[in-house]
Formats: sequence, C-alpha cells, structure tokens
Amino acid sequence: MLLLRRSAPSATAHRTARQRRPITRALLLLFCLGMAAAPARADVLAQLRAGKPLVIAHRESSVPFSYLDADNHPVGYGIELCLKAAEAIKRELRLPELKVQWLLVTSGNRIQTVAEGRAHMECGSTTNNAERRRQVAFSIPYFFAGSHMVVKTASGIHLWDDLRGKTVVSTRGTTNVASLRAKSEERLLKLSVLEAKDHAEAFSMVQRDRAAAFAMDDVLLFGLRAQAPRPEDYAVVGEMLSIEPYAIMLPHDDPEFKKLVDREIARVIVDNEIFGLYRKWFQQPIPTHIAGKSLNLNMPMGYILRDSFKYPTDEVPN
Repeated sequence: MLLLRRSAPSATAHRTARQRRPITRALLLLFCLGMAAAPARADVLAQLRAGKPLVIAHRESSVPFSYLDADNHPVGYGIELCLKAAEAIKRELRLPELKVQWLLVTSGNRIQTVAEGRAHMECGSTTNNAERRRQVAFSIPYFFAGSHMVVKTASGIHLWDDLRGKTVVSTRGTTNVASLRAKSEERLLKLSVLEAKDHAEAFSMVQRDRAAAFAMDDVLLFGLRAQAPRPEDYAVVGEMLSIEPYAIMLPHDDPEFKKLVDREIARVIVDNEIFGLYRKWFQQPIPTHIAGKSLNLNMPMGYILRDSFKYPTDEVPN
C-alpha cells in the first residue's frame, strides 16, 4: 500500500511563504477598499415596502411641467405623470398607503440628487441624453422640446447671427448652455454666455436688459413669456438649436423600479390619457404662483411628440 505523506516544508518554502504574506494582505486590503467604494445597488421598491416615503424631486419655475402654485404646492404636467407612477407603484406593491415626500431641486443639483439616492424620481423638464445616462436612468419620454431663444420684441433680434458680440443667458446645469456655446463657436458669434440659477432668473435678465436673449427649450420660454405683464413685449425666435426629450429621471441601477415606472407611462400613452393631460397643461388655463391668476400657453402638440406616442420607448437620440 502506498501511503502519501505530507513532507515537512523546507526552509526555502518558509521564506517564500513569509515573502507572499505582505503581498496577500495588500491584495486583500485593495479588494476590501474596492468593495467599500462600490456604490450600493439601489432598490427603491424594497425601501417603499419597508414603509419609507417615495421622494419626488421637483422644480420651482419649470412651467408647465413642474412648478409651484400660489400655495407653494408642486403642480404641472410632469408632476401629474409622476403621481400616476406613484399610484401604480402603490397598486403593484399592494401598499395600504404610499407617502410622497417632495424635494425642491434646481437645474444645477437635480442629477446629483437622484444619482446619490436623495430622491427616487425627478419630475420636471430634464433632458435624457447619453452623458446623463452614465449617472442616472430615464423613463419613456413624455415631451420633446426644441431649443430656441426669447428676446425683447423691440430688440430686432430674429436669428442667432443677430446676437454677434452680445450677452446671452441660459440656465445653469442645462444642455442649452453647451448648445449655446457650440453655436457661438460655429458661427464665430463671440457671445458672452451667462448662467442663471433658474429659468425665472434668466428671463428676468432679459427683462432688465442684462442679457439680449435667453436660450432655452421653447415650451419653457412660452410659459415664461405668458407670465410676463405684457407678453407681447417678448418673442421666441431663432432656428432650433437641438431637440430635447423630457423624461422622469430615475436611479441608474434599479431596473425593477424603472420597469414599473415605464409600464405606467406606456399605459397612460397607449390608453390615450396623455392627450387629455396635454390639453389640460398646454391648451387650457393653468394656475400660476399668483393667487387667482392663470395663464394659457395655447401650444398645439408638435409632430415629434405626437409621433413618439405611437410607439412608446425609452430609446432616444443622444
């Protein structure tokens, strides 16, 4: 019978083992640090099942998508769609109640707020593009805007070339800032580009002649123009800079949560509820931040948005 015995380790083997220990410890330390640095996978549905509130981020002056009414309550087209998604989540999870907690955000901090998990969804006028999808996810889009500019009617500005050498403003943290700078370089306009903290401040800069134009998505410009004391003093002009698909912003790494939200947005579209919501917020009087005052954008649905509703998908141009 052959007996296999374990031979005693040699002195050389002892030295080799001692040399390997620091390397092994270093590798183990690096592995642990890497695990600690890796972000935890989001699981919004589990949080809601545990009784935590659904945190919805909203905007202050993104009329008619997400803004504050006279009672400082979030309202708008995007807000209403997010609340429909919240109801769908409540039904799917069979929760007796689902508490909604509102969180005010700006153009500058909205992406970081969702990416860091401080809000579960953001309902506003946020464009879905490839750069942002590295940090967050997006639902099926509910609007397509075109980027233009608002100017004083008396300024004589009609085209981007009319802005040569002038000061122009856009809102910090929006895709319009990059588009505006690209247009300036492309046309050699030598624009001085300012960044406002929000849409209301940017429009105010045009009103006070601190900027010759405010570059932003057309629907937001129409909303701000409609709220001015004399809307006819302002005009939305210029060829389209870009197409902006708006969608609900969601956590980057939570496919189950996104699937549920997408399913509800698709249902609203397929069941034609979306057309009633559009008429309500874009073609009828809507509340403003001033008690007793309303405004009407009188904005017909664009062909790009109408066509997108035929085949709801979260695939959008980059």
